[in-house]
Amino acid sequence: MSVLVTGGAGYIGSHTVAELLTRGEEVVVLDSLQTGHRGAVLVEYYYQGDVRDTDLLQRVFTDHEIEAVIHFAASSLVGESVTDPLKYYDNNVVAVQRLLAAMNRHGVKQIVFSSTAATYGEPLRTPIEEEDPTEPTSPYGETKLAIEKMLAWCDRAYGIKSVSLRYFNAAGAHPDGWIGEDHQPETHLIPIILQVALGQREHVAIFGDDYPTEDGTCIRDYIHVMDLAQAHYLALQRLRSSGESGIYNLGNGTGFSVKQVIEKCREVTGHPIPSVVSPRRPGDPAVLIASSQKAKRELGWTPRYADLGTIIESAWNWHRRHPLGFGGGTGGSR
Repeated sequence: MSVLVTGGAGYIGSHTVAELLTRGEEVVVLDSLQTGHRGAVLVEYYYQGDVRDTDLLQRVFTDHEIEAVIHFAASSLVGESVTDPLKYYDNNVVAVQRLLAAMNRHGVKQIVFSSTAATYGEPLRTPIEEEDPTEPTSPYGETKLAIEKMLAWCDRAYGIKSVSLRYFNAAGAHPDGWIGEDHQPETHLIPIILQVALGQREHVAIFGDDYPTEDGTCIRDYIHVMDLAQAHYLALQRLRSSGESGIYNLGNGTGFSVKQVIEKCREVTGHPIPSVVSPRRPGDPAVLIASSQKAKRELGWTPRYADLGTIIESAWNWHRRHPLGFGGGTGGSR
């Protein structure tokens, strides 16, 4: 039996594939490489293509005895989703509809879904709990929430059980340094800061310093990518053992402002890392911090790399060894 990982060549997907392989799972990866990297995945069964391609899905499910799916493939830029919402509804919602249809045809009844804290929008309280209101402030968050609701209806109609993982800011890299974060263009804060330390940018932009926070910059909950990978495996195990659907937050329960993250990167790299204040980005909530008590209680999940310094050090190890991402250095090999 195999686990199909869609978007398995992407940042979080590739780290989850690495975790699954370590756990002895047989993994099939499907990725369009629109944002992923072939060198990030060392698997025997790999298909390049789009999840919306129904003929390709048919071939994958026919060629392999798929037990469960872990779905990552999606467009995920908040700002872009505001300016091009139709792209996000097509690439995110339509893709999952076709994936679920293929699963239903082939009798596959388990899926772990990569959701997001963006489903909450501006939270009413901190830390955020799973039962809190979901009022997304971007089409990206809206599409993820729409998929969660689609999964709930498919559970009722077809018996397809799902676990949706709403995680906060993924960061860091594999402890061995062979895979890490490489987006083109890069939009995530920590790798952007580290690109300044590598001399690839002149400064890091702080998008707004007038938020209602202590230093005026946005506060986020950073979670190590390997802790996310572990959670996806544990979610799969829950579906296997209990067959119960659920929604879980994944975070460390501690928030750090943009300025605090920049300062910690200065400590880790020994570089001054200049910063400049820029206008706010649309769709950015002021504070996002998770309560992960439910995941700890029901999934048995415990973050292994919770310290911000540890997260940044692992990212710095990857970026120093791979200054050009998977286009240079030793990516994809051990």
